[in-house]
Amino acid sequence: MFVIKKNISLKRHNTFGIDVSTNYYAKANTVEKVLYAINFASYNKVPIYILGGGSNILLTKDFDGVIINPAIQGITLMEDMPEDVVLRAGAGVNWDTFVDYCVERGLGGVENLSNIPGNVGAAPIQNIGAYGVEAKDTIVKIEGIQIDSRKVVELNNSECRFDYRDSVFKQELKGKFVVTYVWFKLSKNAVLQTNYGNLDDELSRLGERTLRTVRQAVINIRTAKLPDPNIIGNAGSFFKNPIVEISQFNAIKLKYPNVPSYPVSESFVKIPAGWLIEQCGWKGKQVGNCGVHANQALVIVNYGNSTGAEILNFAQSIQKSVEQTFSVKLEMEVNVL
Repeated sequence: MFVIKKNISLKRHNTFGIDVSTNYYAKANTVEKVLYAINFASYNKVPIYILGGGSNILLTKDFDGVIINPAIQGITLMEDMPEDVVLRAGAGVNWDTFVDYCVERGLGGVENLSNIPGNVGAAPIQNIGAYGVEAKDTIVKIEGIQIDSRKVVELNNSECRFDYRDSVFKQELKGKFVVTYVWFKLSKNAVLQTNYGNLDDELSRLGERTLRTVRQAVINIRTAKLPDPNIIGNAGSFFKNPIVEISQFNAIKLKYPNVPSYPVSESFVKIPAGWLIEQCGWKGKQVGNCGVHANQALVIVNYGNSTGAEILNFAQSIQKSVEQTFSVKLEMEVNVL
């Protein structure tokens, strides 16, 4: 029998380790159980929040409703073609477990996304990305449930309206859709993408260039500069890297000749948010129970007893500082509840 638990602490369910609670918590490992939890919330006239691995969320208060964790497991081979395969993965599959599964079978496309925390179901919502690769590059379609209608539907890649750290699930469908399965197309003859950041340098130290060594290089880099949420609470990259017009970038470059950048188009440039934050003196800075990580200015950490509201206020102070210095508005990558 499927049991929806009452008055559950969410401290173990978010990587910041924020100690708030929810009236109801439903760990739903089948589509039918997700639907049951949605109906339960409707019957009791309480709101719903979808929470997967908890790695991209900042909880600021107790939740008076039903937290649904779509914990659907399984990775299934759906199509096997001469050069590609299509895999269907449950929303509850750990993302890095999925990446490892692909790499160990010689399937390319997601190796640059190694060691990103969270579950498969969050990958399309956030359109996770790293080292020049984004989830949208391999996603074929999404299976899910429309919360209001209870309909089980499919959305193809274009219908997901993917953009930089964005998708339709963060826009029109925010809070209205539960991802249950994600279909991925992987290559049997992968073309390695290694010319982003210091990935190429790390690969040179590892020698051979294969899917496995690309994965290992990414893991090495991320482990060296990002704190382990099991040791110190954090949600990874707290802010998106801002994309600015060439004219604005050139104005910044006049004052800061060494500003790093990545071209997005003929008219726009991406600037690392971590660099902007560091120039404003925030790297390694602690205020109260939270602070900016000493090795990566893009990461806000909880030193043990911080509340979500305290972290949110700290993040807003960083945003204000960067805007005053560079006239650039940092957008939070982390979802705030």
